[in-house]
Amino acid sequence: MSIIEDLKLQYKIGGIANKMIYWNVGLFLLSIPFFYQFKIGVFAYPDWLAVSSEPLVILYKPWTLLTYAFFHSGFFHLFFNMMVLHFASRLFLTFFTQKQYLGLYLLSAVFAGIVYVLSFYLLGNYSNMVGASGAIMALLVATTTYQPLMEVRLLLIGNVKLWHITGVLLLLDLLQIQMNNTGGHIAHLSGAFFGYIYIKLLQNGTDLSRMVSSVIDFLANLSSPRKSTPFKKVHVNPKKPTIKRESKIVAKDKTQQQIDEILDKISQSGYDSLTAEEKEFLFKAGK
Repeated sequence: MSIIEDLKLQYKIGGIANKMIYWNVGLFLLSIPFFYQFKIGVFAYPDWLAVSSEPLVILYKPWTLLTYAFFHSGFFHLFFNMMVLHFASRLFLTFFTQKQYLGLYLLSAVFAGIVYVLSFYLLGNYSNMVGASGAIMALLVATTTYQPLMEVRLLLIGNVKLWHITGVLLLLDLLQIQMNNTGGHIAHLSGAFFGYIYIKLLQNGTDLSRMVSSVIDFLANLSSPRKSTPFKKVHVNPKKPTIKRESKIVAKDKTQQQIDEILDKISQSGYDSLTAEEKEFLFKAGK
């Protein structure tokens, strides 16, 4: 089996977390020949893929609130995000379904993108942003909110409470928010906030991921071709009207009712209490 065939097989049999990593890595590789500026060594994503901090751009290109969460600004950006995504995905899917996973990933990405746009607009800054960090933090914080005391074994450290890991990551974002990558840290924190709200609403009986599932099912029904059933002429036999079939059902119900009444009489007064007609009827029904 070749490497390509093995990757196809892993994608096919893998769960939603595996597919999400494939999408992120695949789109990153695809973006290199199109958007990587080899002369200066950076990616230059257009505003129809990256989310822009300009609100008017979002109004004309609202899909960027999703597409930005599947692209990355460099190899290490992708590498560390996929490491945390793999870690957070395994924890989240321990307690929740794949539909909830996909719903939370997409909704938190949109929420983090909106918060980024509003915050940068209020700060008077203009920039484009890519990265799955906001959605990843939502998955991690959602799991931590649900099971904060869950123990996780880390290499060279040992067992650590899940809320300790999440707390350190959030603290680093807070400390670095004014130093560098302000937009990224804002997306991290807003995604984390959405993950917390998602679990609290879920515990109260409101699953926000159902909205995403409904939209996906609706789009799937639109895209799938409807099977047209050919017209068939139905011939009705006048000798066997449907009323006869209905009369049989009624007769069967009456027969069963009479049997039940006789059995009740036997349980109360014994078999000898039955009349000759009832004994004969019960004998025929037994055949």
